[in-house]
Amino acid sequence: MIGLIQLVADASVTIDGTVSGRIGRGLLVLLGVARGDTTAEADRLLERILTYRIFPDETGRMNRSVQDVGGGLLVVSQFTLVADTGKGTRPGFSKGAAPADGERLYDYFVARARPLVAAFGTGRFGANMQVSLTNDGPVTFWLEVEPREP
Repeated sequence: MIGLIQLVADASVTIDGTVSGRIGRGLLVLLGVARGDTTAEADRLLERILTYRIFPDETGRMNRSVQDVGGGLLVVSQFTLVADTGKGTRPGFSKGAAPADGERLYDYFVARARPLVAAFGTGRFGANMQVSLTNDGPVTFWLEVEPREP
């Protein structure tokens, strides 16, 4: 499971002309679900995102988490994060979860995350969305949690 996180001053997602989610200061999370991901990977990724120290402290150092600063999360599904871009000029999507599995894990991640932050918003799985943001810094990180070996 992949989370591309961006520290934002504000962010929103619009579907069919209607804003479906909006936050002020916090993290925009673009979430990609890979084949083989389970709720265990979703839980580990969420824990990392919530505790990842990328907000500045009083000295300006990246030393605070989104929970420390009372920030929000805007979670948007993005299957293209799991694309295979290793060859050619067209991405392959065989590494992505099947749509039903991706939606189930996205919904699970959203349900787990919602009560843990001060403000929360989402897109809609599988929808054509327009995402707007003011990236603060800019600060962007790629967090990946791979399925554990059995």
